[in-house]
Amino acid sequence: MTYSIIARCPTTGRLGLGIATFSIGVGGRCEGILAGVGICKTQAYTNRGNDPLAIELLAQGFGPAHVLGVLEQNDPNHAYRQIAIIDREGNGAAHTGSGTRPWSGHKIGAGYVAFGNVLAGPQVIEAIAAGFMAEPDGALELRLLAALEGGRKAGGQVGAQGHLTERSAAIRVVADPDYPDIDVRVDLHDDAVAELRRVLEEFKRYEVFYRERGRDPSTAITQAQFVARLEDRA
Repeated sequence: MTYSIIARCPTTGRLGLGIATFSIGVGGRCEGILAGVGICKTQAYTNRGNDPLAIELLAQGFGPAHVLGVLEQNDPNHAYRQIAIIDREGNGAAHTGSGTRPWSGHKIGAGYVAFGNVLAGPQVIEAIAAGFMAEPDGALELRLLAALEGGRKAGGQVGAQGHLTERSAAIRVVADPDYPDIDVRVDLHDDAVAELRRVLEEFKRYEVFYRERGRDPSTAITQAQFVARLEDRA
């Protein structure tokens, strides 16, 4: 009961992942992303060992299709997994196993993979892709957010009792191997996608401050001064 998108920005080479789910704390389960290497996300009946193994193989130069084949050989429960992989060039591969709960599926596009399970239908995946492609020149994190919002508006997740709200959501974008550019998440909320937008927009206001104070501490202003400047501009 999750929908996600992984993608590469063709202009900057940044890699990013966006995810929303009925489960809680999903942002802590997004290990499979490494700048300059690629992304792997396993969901549905998750095998967390898949993602670090895939990153190791991508780092060795294997392509997504080959990596997916290795994951299948390595996992007797492969049919219960949903997996999406993108390499450093934006090439993608995906698997939606026969054991995942309907509706489940994926779409591989130019530099992205949209995928999900326990969804209202294929229109959710199409809306995720459309949201991502709506502003092709936008910042990757904002495109990922638009993709999640598209999936939510198209019906999102459904269960036996009807619609399942998104209780956790996350966006992670990397450009440097040591730390993510963007790592925002909502661990438990009645409308996690809407709350994720609020968190991301607030973080974007502080983004330059957080980055520049580490690059040149001698000229860094205090956080109180920065906040005052934000209030003056409001």
